[in-house]
Amino acid sequence: MEQPGYDALANLYAETFPNPYLTPLERQVIAAFADLVQESPTEGVVLDVGCGTGDVTADLADKGLDVLGIDPSIEMLSIARRKYPHLDFIHGDAHLDELPDVTIRAILARFSLIHIPPSEVAAVLDYWSTRISSGALVVVACQSTDAAGEVIEFDHVVARAWRWHPDRLAATLADAGFDEVWRTVSRPDANHRFPEVHLVARRR
Repeated sequence: MEQPGYDALANLYAETFPNPYLTPLERQVIAAFADLVQESPTEGVVLDVGCGTGDVTADLADKGLDVLGIDPSIEMLSIARRKYPHLDFIHGDAHLDELPDVTIRAILARFSLIHIPPSEVAAVLDYWSTRISSGALVVVACQSTDAAGEVIEFDHVVARAWRWHPDRLAATLADAGFDEVWRTVSRPDANHRFPEVHLVARRR
């Protein structure tokens, strides 16, 4: 999957969002995820799917985790590599087709699965379950909806995108072998048009 929209807007994106976290909750979710990973017996790299300009990848590295960023936008990756030359980034997307043969300790997909057509998400998660071991953690964050069980396309400024009801997201993860650990749901505000969900799940 290519992302020409993100390529065209990469510099503007980096200028508009110099901080990857718009709220304290977003920051604390990643901190809690990092703590859970460090407490787990799993080994390998933490994969940041849809890493963009690499800021969250770098935050995870600063917390002591071995990380690998992956993104479909060449220009976003170019910025990430300039900002964080000591970190590893590769071109690819959530399907992980380009991923080298590495052991994955955990997966973070922060506002990246929203760009995968809903009909493909189950297959993506199924594949993730084959790449990580029992007990490994995943975090999926996305714009949400209050419409029970729904997945709704919305007018994302860069690329086609869908927002998921938290229960539908949890059920799709469960079908792929991931059991929910916890979730946060935040309400719309001045910087967020929609509710947002962060959902942590563990591989059975």
